[in-house]
Order: sequence, then structure tokens, then C-alpha cells
Amino acid sequence: MSETSPNQRPNIILINCDDLGYGDLQAYGATAIKTPQIDRLAAGGVRFTSFYSCNAVCTPSRFGLLTGRYPQRGGLGWLLLPRRNARLSLGSLAENGVYALGWELYKLLAKIGLMDYGKIPTVKGIPANEITIAKALKPAGYHTGMVGKWHLGEFTHYPEYNPVHYGFDFFYGVPHSNDMADFALYRNTECLSPEFSDLAALTGLYTREALSFIESAGGEPFFLYFAHTYPHQPLHASEAFRGKSAGGRYGDAVEEIDWSVGELVRVLTERGLLENTLIVFTSDNGPWYNGSPGGLRGRKGQSYEGGFRIPMIAHWPARIPPGRVCDEPAMNIDWFPTCLAAAGLDLPADRIIDGRDISGLLSGETDHSPHDCFYFYHNESLEAIRVGKWKYIPKINTMVWPIPLDKKWASASFTDAPWLYNLETDPGESYNLKDDNPDVIAQLQQRFVDWEQHMAQDPGGWKK
Repeated sequence: MSETSPNQRPNIILINCDDLGYGDLQAYGATAIKTPQIDRLAAGGVRFTSFYSCNAVCTPSRFGLLTGRYPQRGGLGWLLLPRRNARLSLGSLAENGVYALGWELYKLLAKIGLMDYGKIPTVKGIPANEITIAKALKPAGYHTGMVGKWHLGEFTHYPEYNPVHYGFDFFYGVPHSNDMADFALYRNTECLSPEFSDLAALTGLYTREALSFIESAGGEPFFLYFAHTYPHQPLHASEAFRGKSAGGRYGDAVEEIDWSVGELVRVLTERGLLENTLIVFTSDNGPWYNGSPGGLRGRKGQSYEGGFRIPMIAHWPARIPPGRVCDEPAMNIDWFPTCLAAAGLDLPADRIIDGRDISGLLSGETDHSPHDCFYFYHNESLEAIRVGKWKYIPKINTMVWPIPLDKKWASASFTDAPWLYNLETDPGESYNLKDDNPDVIAQLQQRFVDWEQHMAQDPGGWKK
């Protein structure tokens, strides 16, 4: 894209769902769930078919999305839990499929070898020296706001991790997932409810606050990070949507999110802002128990495609031609450099930014991914890489996040390791081609080792 002058800087709305699967939107083949508003965004913009999260669980994915860096650089390869152990009971397991482990249980299982999770995290939240998209856009005059789920530090007990300290002028939302303790609702630093219980009202409340933020921006360009709580379990939808979807309560929650997208588009249209607003709709990782990975193997918490590949739709009438489909791979870490490029800003010079500017893929000006390799981590462990059409997995955890009792989702036996898949012909990762491609295995194994050595030498990626 060409250089951006101050009066051409776009508004940016980044909508990030929680646990929405690759196959949960009609634009991606869903039939049980109706998503007409999101589908209109796809029809008027670009839909990516090979878009990845940088991790298959909440916290690290959100770190990468907002900073453009692999989460290991900030010590956030793990899911963050509240200071009090997350809710864990037989009742919640049976009713909601919730299995949220407390710190002590993490440590115990790792110690006795039941979880190959590596080192136990000590970081309580996103480090203060990290630069989020919001913070990076401030020098360009952006009004910045966040609505929804943060999950980058439990600011209820550690107020320094509140989003207002990371470049956001406004915040309305919750500290973490809705299955965790201390589920408080905040406006900026004010706690509105220490244990918010009206979970069916969340999507409506978020939408109201998002619309108010857009209207408050005046003539300034704005950046809105809209991080939905749903369709993470336990699932809820307001009365207007409850029981209306053929996809059950999960579908109800997604269809209410679709309504929310429509409300955003309506207000942008009424205010004459739609033409120069970049709207991104995506998810933080693949689906948990409910939800569809769209025929891909695996789910949330696994390094298979079903855990990492996510829907991504971008709509920007001023720059993105309508009706495009992009099959080139990209990753959520790419939004940091892409948003800065759209605002005419340079990248920070003091750190490695792992993401790449995908402006050309959005507009169709280029037809090749700016990445030559993608890295797939499970907590602190590098498990897989993708280079071109090849997906190489020398090791993989044998658990679906966190532990389903349904064996059909269990990982393959370690006796067949390593695994090599051609994602162009086999996106479902069903056919191991390692025996026919020893040269490819050798090359990818070297890439794997080189990256691990690079991260060991300079994990933070700080430039001298």
C-alpha cells in the first residue's frame, strides 16, 4: 500500500473471538450457524483460507496479536490463570466442559511427568516494555479503545496489567475467560462488578460500549480492539438469540456476535466512516469441545491445523477489492506491522517484530506470503513448523486442550514420529509423507533446530 498521509489514516477495528473454529462461519462452510453480517464483510473484502494464530490457547495468542511477536519473547507461552485457582468442579466439568487447572495442579502434573509442559511460568502478565498496536498507533493521533476480554494479566489483583497501561485510552471488559474466578467487569480502572454473573448480557454490553467508543472518537482516527468473550465455554446468549440457532447454545452465541458485527457496520455507515475503516474479524485459536474446525485435524491446544488455523476476514472498501479469497498463509502476529503500515508508521527499531506487513495480500497487490516459515508452539515447546506447503511435526503433545474424555480426538502415537504433511493436498493432516521425502525432512529439521537455537540465544528479540 502507498504511503499514508495523516488525513488518510484509516480507522481500525480488530474483532477477536474466543475459541471460534475455522468452520463456524457460513463464509467458511458452516450450515448450522447463520452469520449473514460477517459473510457480508467477506463478500465486500477478503477471506483468508490459511490464516493462523501464533498459539492454540488464549494468552499467548493475544500477546502475539497485539505485539507482532511470538509469545515466547514476552515469557507468555502459557495460559495465564487468576491468582485464585480457576473454577474446577465435577459439576462444571459435566455441565460446561470446563477444565481449568490451578497453578498447583499444573506443577504437580508436570512434576510427575503427566504433562510435558516444560518450565512453569512466572510472568504475571504482559511485560511493561512490550508495545501493543494501541500504543504504537498513539503517535499518529489515534484514539484507542478496548472492549472485552484481556487475558494478558489479572489486573484485579495486579492493577499494573490493566489495558489502560498498554496504550488504550478506554477499556471496558473483563480480565480473562468466563470460566475463571474473579470474573470482574471493569470500565477503565473502575471495577463495576467484582464477580460479574449476567453472562448472557456480555455481548450486548460489549457492543453498546464499542458503539459509544466509535461515536466518541470525533474526527480522530480510532483503533478499537473488540475481544469477545464467546464462544468460549460456558456458553451464553441473550434472550433474543437463545434457542434460535441450529448450532445449539454455541451457535446462539456466534449468531449474537454476528449481530454485533452488523451493529458496528451500521454505525460506521451512518457516520460515513465505513469506506476508510479496516475491519478485521478473526479468532484467537481453534474450537474447544463445541465448534467446528472445518474438517481440519485437532482442536484448541494442539499444534494440528484445527488448533492453529482460524477464520480471518478483512474489510476496507478504500483499499481492499470486494470478493477476494487469499490462500496464502499468514498469522495474527502480522496485524501489528500491517496496522502500523496502514497508519504510515515505522516499526519499533529496538526489537524483533516477527510479524510481516500483509497489506499486499489484503489488497491483492502481491500473491505470495511474506513469511518463509511459521512456528507452532505448545506452551514453551516448539512442536511444528510450516514452510510453503509442508507442515513438519517432530513431536506433539498427546492432549487436546485441556483433556477431553473422547479418544477420537487423541493425537497419533509417538511411534510414527516425525510427521510430514502436504497442506496443499492434505489440509486435514491425514497422510504422513515422511518416508517418501527424506530430503524435505532433513531440511525442515534443520530449520527447526536453527530456530530453537535462535530463541535460546535471544528469546526477547531485543536489538542492541
